[in-house]
Amino acid sequence: MPGDYKIARRIRQGDKKQFESLFRSFYVSLVRYAGTMIKDQDTAEEIVQDLFFTLWKDREKLQIKSSLNGYLFRAVHNRCLHHISHSKVVEKHARETLVLGSTVDEDTANLVNFNDLQEKVAGILERLPPRCGQIFCMNRFEGLKYSEIAERLAISVKTVEANMGRALKEFRKALTEQ
Repeated sequence: MPGDYKIARRIRQGDKKQFESLFRSFYVSLVRYAGTMIKDQDTAEEIVQDLFFTLWKDREKLQIKSSLNGYLFRAVHNRCLHHISHSKVVEKHARETLVLGSTVDEDTANLVNFNDLQEKVAGILERLPPRCGQIFCMNRFEGLKYSEIAERLAISVKTVEANMGRALKEFRKALTEQ
């Protein structure tokens, strides 16, 4: 370990030969380790190469509190975990884009139909008696159960059921006329 501090200090000071020696000593084993996590040789090599690039670029900040071996393997481990996490996000985004991309035309048509339906629903709600419309909205748009509506409006559950029946009958009638 005392040798590790000396090596780190020499790299911090810009000793290229020391850095190249470190690279040659650890590169193969770090790539092999990354390969066990990533399962792709090219990506494993990129991760290790990027680690050494960053190590050299930020050499003045290099602080090794344990062994060089532990530091390098932990750094590769963390980079592999980051790569795996990032890959999952990319794959999820690609799947969503594929699904959404194939339905863009359908979505436009559905949006037009949805807007038409919203207008029809608004028209039907206007024709309903106020309490009947209120009960319908509380149930369908706010997701309240009949008992919750009855409690909030201080009416019986049977009254809620009767008003919902009337509202649904009006909706069926109006929407089947189309």
